[in-house]
Amino acid sequence: MAFVPAAADAQALTCRAPDRVPVPRLEQPKRGEPVRNPKTTGYLLSMSWSPQHCAGVRNPKDARDRFQCSGEGGRFGWVLHGLWPETDSPGYPQWCRPAKIVPQPVLRRHMCMTPSAQLIQHEWAKHGTCMSPNPAAYFRAAEILFRAVRFPDMKRLGARPQTAGSIRRAFVAVNPGISAPMIAVSADRQGWLKEVRLCLGARMKPTRCKSFQTGLRDSRPIRIRALPGA
Repeated sequence: MAFVPAAADAQALTCRAPDRVPVPRLEQPKRGEPVRNPKTTGYLLSMSWSPQHCAGVRNPKDARDRFQCSGEGGRFGWVLHGLWPETDSPGYPQWCRPAKIVPQPVLRRHMCMTPSAQLIQHEWAKHGTCMSPNPAAYFRAAEILFRAVRFPDMKRLGARPQTAGSIRRAFVAVNPGISAPMIAVSADRQGWLKEVRLCLGARMKPTRCKSFQTGLRDSRPIRIRALPGA
């Protein structure tokens, strides 16, 4: 997969990083959620379709979702949910070490990629601590991978019926070296597109998804929420 600038393709259309990001709260495992630190054998790059996320929030001006969903920070299409270490079974690594608050410069640098300070904190605490002792290094790796992805024309795709398979093929068409079995698609219960995930091997190169990573079957109908202002 060629590493090319993809800001326009990601459709983070008018993002303006804030001068200061609200400090997120510390996050710890919820009750019954185990700490796991098995050997990492691959990764998932999970990308969310922001219009669908924002359609489901109760109040787009609440602190957690304001930057992403109120329109005050810009308009967002594809954003990065996270970079997740994986293993050869569904029991992926998580919560590997105690996590301090992500430093302000790191939050600000990545708000246009992952437009929620609390989500950045969550991703660091749950996933990033299993990859690096340094949040800046973890999010830099995620940024490099995210910016390497090219995204299809979502307005065109949203104008006609789609399936999980057609979404996969649309990503394959604009990303040389990627094949459909390397891509997982997820949707909500009503069939609205939520995420696309790229399966990566131990060296963070695209690879075929494992059986428990594959997402929806190709035949599953998918609807696409329009970009804000489109």
